[in-house]
Amino acid sequence: MKLSARTAVVLAAAPLLCAALCPSPALAAGLPGAGPWKDRAVNTYTALQRHLYQGKENHGLYQEATPHRDTDNAHSYLWPMREAAAATVDMAGLPGSGGRYTADAAERFTTLELYFEPRDGRPGYDSYLPAPLGQGGDVFYDDNSVVGLTLLDQYQATGDASYLHRAELTFDIVSRGWDDDPAEECPGGMHWVDSPANNMRAANVTGLAAELAARLHQETHESRYLTSAQRWYEWNWSCLRQSPGLYRNSLGDDGSVNSTLWTYNSGAMVGTAATLYKATGDRTYLRRAVQDAEGSLAYWKQGERLHDQPAIFNAIYFDNLRVLDGIHHDPAYLRAESAYAERVWKENRDPSTGLFRFQPSGGGDYDPDASAETLEQSAMVQIFAGLATGSS
Repeated sequence: MKLSARTAVVLAAAPLLCAALCPSPALAAGLPGAGPWKDRAVNTYTALQRHLYQGKENHGLYQEATPHRDTDNAHSYLWPMREAAAATVDMAGLPGSGGRYTADAAERFTTLELYFEPRDGRPGYDSYLPAPLGQGGDVFYDDNSVVGLTLLDQYQATGDASYLHRAELTFDIVSRGWDDDPAEECPGGMHWVDSPANNMRAANVTGLAAELAARLHQETHESRYLTSAQRWYEWNWSCLRQSPGLYRNSLGDDGSVNSTLWTYNSGAMVGTAATLYKATGDRTYLRRAVQDAEGSLAYWKQGERLHDQPAIFNAIYFDNLRVLDGIHHDPAYLRAESAYAERVWKENRDPSTGLFRFQPSGGGDYDPDASAETLEQSAMVQIFAGLATGSS
């Protein structure tokens, strides 16, 4: 079984736990249907590059969607660009053929820096390209958290310390989002966006920032990262956890709660707890990770819930289930991912182009009139490549 760079790091941190970490014979043999995942990852990435990549002459940027819509900017927002970068890192980790994508991966991270704006002591990756390529945008802390996580993936894949340094800079950016007003309902939590108009603390940024901090501690052993990871994780657990594995979307500064549930909020908390367990040896984190994985799967597998979630949220969710699987194997994790991936391949893909189309939400049934977007196409690359790497 070939492991992703990220999962391999998790495993290497605990050589004394072989009984929990060594793959079962069933996993070593691969899940049913695991064979086609690599080819599907290649097919999906090829379609991404053919239809959405704008070429080196356009700084390695992507367009938001194809066909191009009148409302679209000339290039994609930061979030789709980050997901294209994450997808390319996953392609570079494919067993046997990943080397052909390493140059592409390096280019993605050069391009990501075009979104960075050093502005007046409050730097960050803007939601859209700053001048001269664009009009700039806000600093969303969830966007910056996932950029940092992808920089860590590239660092683990290459050993190039410049990626680790950039990931540490994103930690400094997202740390500004912590709300330290003791008078608010359930004090703490991370702001969604760097703006005086922000009026909520969100599960997505708090969980993703906690995961970034936990992984930075894993790489550097610096106590400030561990302290932040634990603090941010506990806020989500205490203030937004609805039930095992399910985290409400956000808490308003007025005390109102947005109870919408998303798969990536489940995933970020599973991944953070698994990483904190490796960092501390505290089995409370492992128990929590397992409880959240089991609880979230029980919920999301009901009816159309998983299928209707945005594909990119599911990509993040499954990535974190694979991290937990590396330290606490449960075939249910990869079985759920492979079933979802198989259905989307059959039902949401246009065989003539290799492009995936969803509802306007980014998930759900195939819509032939919908644009194919960099965000969802990249999500499917990540899912197929993750299955190919984790099951081969």
